[in-house]
Amino acid sequence: MSYLASSDPLTLTIYATAFTWGMTALGAAMVFFFKTIKEHLLNTMLGFAAGVMVAASFWSLLAPAIEMAADSPHALPPWAIAAIGFLLGAGFLWLSDHIIPHMHFGAKEGEVEGIPTKLRRSILLVFSITLHNIPEGLAVGVAFGALANSGESSLLPALAVALGIGIQNFPEGAAVSIPLRREGLSRWKCFLYGQASGLVEPAAGILGCLLVESMTSILPYALAFAAGAMLYVVVEELIPEAQSGRDQHESTHYATIGFMVGFVIMMILDVALG
Repeated sequence: MSYLASSDPLTLTIYATAFTWGMTALGAAMVFFFKTIKEHLLNTMLGFAAGVMVAASFWSLLAPAIEMAADSPHALPPWAIAAIGFLLGAGFLWLSDHIIPHMHFGAKEGEVEGIPTKLRRSILLVFSITLHNIPEGLAVGVAFGALANSGESSLLPALAVALGIGIQNFPEGAAVSIPLRREGLSRWKCFLYGQASGLVEPAAGILGCLLVESMTSILPYALAFAAGAMLYVVVEELIPEAQSGRDQHESTHYATIGFMVGFVIMMILDVALG
């Protein structure tokens, strides 16, 4: 722990996002052991990811953003700073959702979102999950970037963010690679595409860390921004996908269980380490 405390925030961000990407890759490797993934298990995993992201959005991002805004000399009240950052984060994901070409699992041929493209269906499916990972990487980078301002007191909360996102990236990696087998790809291609969906996290994390290190006054906005982006993904993508399926009642049931478990695990990590 003393080694981590003495490391600079950017180095820690690189380590942390390498861990979250590694968990995605580990989950994607499940395609070598399983040919298919049962619908109720997929719904449970998506619900779990949503639960982790909701808990992290409040305990790791929004609440610290409000506290930091209250302790810093800002012209706006803390709640306004959190609200502005939150809405900017949601707006960023909304814009990305309408620009980056992608396709959701279960979508019919031709149901492509974003700008028109001739990319293969498998690539568009990976882009869909990659879009989810942008706010996760930002959240990790901003959390570790806060160390430049708050010092060692922010280390454990930042570790909790990285650990929670890493945990939910494991089932998310499997939820990408295994369904790609249905698209006719080889196991190696499914794995490569699955782990590639997590590569955006180190890039987004480094960007977030550098921004808050160079402009410390934006830290409360940046924390709320990451929270808004994460919750946009949860409401727009994860929950609807988790509740889709042939049996709507069963899909909702498993997705809800996954959500509750993910939320509790992330809450415990945040409160225990924060």
